[in-house]
Amino acid sequence: MTSSITSRFFYHIYPLGMCGCPARNDFTSPASNCLVSLITRIPHLVSLGVNAVYIGPLFESTAHGYDTVDYYHVDRRLGNNDDLKALVRAFHSAGIAVVLDAVFNHTGRDFFAFRDLREKGRDSAYRSWYRGVDFSKRSPSGDDFTYEGWSGHYDLAKLDTEHHAVREHLFGAVRFWIEEFGIDGIRLDAADVLPHEFLDALASFSKSLKPDFWLMAEVVHGDYRKWARSGRCDSVTNYELYKGLWSSFNDRNFFEIAWSLNRQFAHDGMYQGLALYTFADNHDVNRVASVIKNQAHLFPLYGLLFTVPGVPSIYYGSEWGLRGEKKHGSDAELRPAIRDTAEHGRLSGVPPACDPTVDSKALEGAIRNFARIKAENPALREGNYRQLNVTSEQFAFIRECEGESAIVAVNASERAAEIFFAPGAQCGTRGYWRDTLDPSAVFRCAGERLAVTVPPSWLRILVHAND
Repeated sequence: MTSSITSRFFYHIYPLGMCGCPARNDFTSPASNCLVSLITRIPHLVSLGVNAVYIGPLFESTAHGYDTVDYYHVDRRLGNNDDLKALVRAFHSAGIAVVLDAVFNHTGRDFFAFRDLREKGRDSAYRSWYRGVDFSKRSPSGDDFTYEGWSGHYDLAKLDTEHHAVREHLFGAVRFWIEEFGIDGIRLDAADVLPHEFLDALASFSKSLKPDFWLMAEVVHGDYRKWARSGRCDSVTNYELYKGLWSSFNDRNFFEIAWSLNRQFAHDGMYQGLALYTFADNHDVNRVASVIKNQAHLFPLYGLLFTVPGVPSIYYGSEWGLRGEKKHGSDAELRPAIRDTAEHGRLSGVPPACDPTVDSKALEGAIRNFARIKAENPALREGNYRQLNVTSEQFAFIRECEGESAIVAVNASERAAEIFFAPGAQCGTRGYWRDTLDPSAVFRCAGERLAVTVPPSWLRILVHAND
């Protein structure tokens, strides 16, 4: 999977939410059939052009999935191990790679090792599995000892990933996932606080089992090169670009995202050659349809997502303008159930939380078109990045590789705008450019000067046209 990662288009599923599972695991109920039901969604994903899925935590946990109880068994609220095998086979049959969430920084309090520590205290054989265990103090959870919780959350007990037995258990899970389920990669939760030596060892181990196994690190802040590098991880979540995608539209300030793209991918950009994971929203942040001030901007925003450097991802339901915000400390609204309805048929059930001002089918169609154009244009997958023009409400750049070029011109204004590329900008060897979104629109490059009229709240994706 690694060698072709720039050709991937991910669909992100948070299964406990999407399937409408109970908020807490009772550890006694029989396994559901939720994972098997996801197979019915595959035709929709294929129609979008998706060729990879990132599925959020699905191994046995107490509540939200990131409080793992058992790395070797599927959460009964979702199904069982055979169901996951069937789901992965179905995705693979459709040409879709499968990446799972790996929560290795911490476990839930119901995990066998932590449960033993709670029961046996100082006599527990697992006291050294966890960081900061101190029997001179009580924990906020009422234990006779304290310990490190991830980011202060004591329902997430931090593992000592340098401990041999801990590492053996976690690496054993990776082997199990590859050999039993045939997965293609993992997304490492909270990778920013995992030791780099642990990540290096994990990369070496996993790629010894499957050479093209893909490792993506969840990192919010910092220099992504510390994680995305040879012998470590293949990709990193590009949170810097995520923020610029929506705030550049909201603030009428394309200088923000232009600055980030230059910093990351221009000629002297720090992330040149890295295939970073790009997204407009996910299970941890407010849905972009709830964040964006002008719903019409969703269309050019997703156009940017598919044309800037990176590996694009759509969070389930966002292709229809699904809304959702964190409220009262809860992420529930970000992770709603999507139910099939006869009314929407192929759309697999557009939920009522979609913004009524957004044409859900039009947005889905636009995303499908953006994905197709990216798949058909090598410059948009592999090309370098060069800014052509930027103003507060207009932005243009070019992607180029091996004789292939694509120009992207975006307009955030409510009025059509003419974007001029500065004299000296190399528009290519041929003089005519055709809009892949509107083939009837052709623009002539006079010398090195090109003027492109872009409709309101829209973009053009230009490729060379026949003279």
